[in-house]
Amino acid sequence: MAPTPTSIPQLTEAQIEAIAERAAEVAIERVYTQIGKSVVSKVLWLVGAGSLALAAWMTGSGKL
Repeated sequence: MAPTPTSIPQLTEAQIEAIAERAAEVAIERVYTQIGKSVVSKVLWLVGAGSLALAAWMTGSGKL
């Protein structure tokens, strides 16, 4: 059963703009969150790889 034209809520331009702005803010927050997670993951990977390389070098030179 299709809604009748009188039962469909009408939004003002201000309400539509407020909804659009909020949607944009949420989208940007999600993008920044994903970028942050990616950067942290890569930094931790590099720290781990560097630690292993340092341990291997120290073991090879007899310092560990």
